[in-house]
Amino acid sequence: MNYSAKVMDHFANPRNVGEISDASAIGEVGNATCGDIMRIYLKIENDVIVDIKFKTFGCGAAIATSSMATELIKGKTIDEALTLTNKAVIEALDGLPPAKIHCSVLAEEAVKAAINDYYQRNGIDKVIPLHGSECHGDCASCSNKH
Repeated sequence: MNYSAKVMDHFANPRNVGEISDASAIGEVGNATCGDIMRIYLKIENDVIVDIKFKTFGCGAAIATSSMATELIKGKTIDEALTLTNKAVIEALDGLPPAKIHCSVLAEEAVKAAINDYYQRNGIDKVIPLHGSECHGDCASCSNKH
């Protein structure tokens, strides 16, 4: 598989790796088919993501997409973070091989799962669907080949 220089950079030098012990929210998602697991930690103050960390168990593309997703939403408001799409992650990484698109979907879903956790912890009556309108999380049977 051919990876862009940005994917290789974020794999070899991932940004925002680790945990936040006093996180405002934690989101974890996984893909049973490939075994990737992503956990994202958010520190939120005044509706702004002031810190973000991740731990990912998976391939190089999973690590790179997690790293890029954290970079794209660090310092953003919750509402701005909710606009993050897997396509934005792919574009920021200068592309991904078709077989690795699911990694970008997991990164988007991990962010949404963390925001859902934040809402739940703070008694906010909102639930953000993890799968976008184009993605149903079942890559093997997906007819939309992004």
